[in-house]
Amino acid sequence: QVQLTDAGGGLVQPGGSLTLSCVGSGRTFSRYTIGWFRQARGKGREFVAAVTWSGHNTYFTDSVKGRFTISRGNAINTVFLQMSSLKPEDTAVYFCAADRGVYRGTISVSVHDYEDWGQGTQVTVSS
Repeated sequence: QVQLTDAGGGLVQPGGSLTLSCVGSGRTFSRYTIGWFRQARGKGREFVAAVTWSGHNTYFTDSVKGRFTISRGNAINTVFLQMSSLKPEDTAVYFCAADRGVYRGTISVSVHDYEDWGQGTQVTVSS
């Protein structure tokens, strides 16, 4: 399908901001919903946000609504996750992944519906 490379993590103080990027290779990137998931130490991987192939639809888990935004630029094969008002509980490894289907208009929050995972980028929120 598509190869994804996620980046942009780092150490930030509570209340700070970070922008993560997910860059895809290949001409098919624009066909897929791209999701962001995170995995805190000792916990399972959880859905954070996603944007459909067209960029018209987005969805966020409740804990990040109003603090995170997601956008994509298909011309540059990139999806951005802009995170603000960060909290210590946002600390995790963040992964982007592509939906298994093409041109979906709806968003799944299940890890099982995604593939081609990026390698992950660490976000640490701490004073």
